[in-house]
Parts: sequence; C-alpha cells; structure tokens
Amino acid sequence: MQTFNVQGMTCGHCVKAVTEAIKGDDPSAQVQVDLVKGEVKVQSVLTADRVIGLIEEEGYSAKEA
Repeated sequence: MQTFNVQGMTCGHCVKAVTEAIKGDDPSAQVQVDLVKGEVKVQSVLTADRVIGLIEEEGYSAKEA
C-alpha cells in the first residue's frame, strides 16, 4: 500500500476523478481517498511516480507521504 498526500481535493467529484484516473491505468488497483486528511492510499502494480503523474493529470498536486 502506497500513501500519497494530495492537495486540492475537496469533494466527491475529486474522489471519483482521482480513483478513476488510477483505475484507468490499473483496473485492479485498490484506491482509498480521505478528503479530510488529503490522503490517497493505493494498492497497485503502478509505480509511485506513475500514480503521482495520474493524480497530477487530474489537476491536483501529489507527493509520497
């Protein structure tokens, strides 16, 4: 499980956008988003850099926690 700090997520649409971006690259990924903490936890074959790239493509800033 990888954990990322993500800035800019504020609503359910944000959760959906981030989740779908990651699952678009790895359909079997498990994604848990915590809006209050600004955290995204990902269980996936994707590298941390790839996950960050996918999150940033959705318009948020992300870094490994």
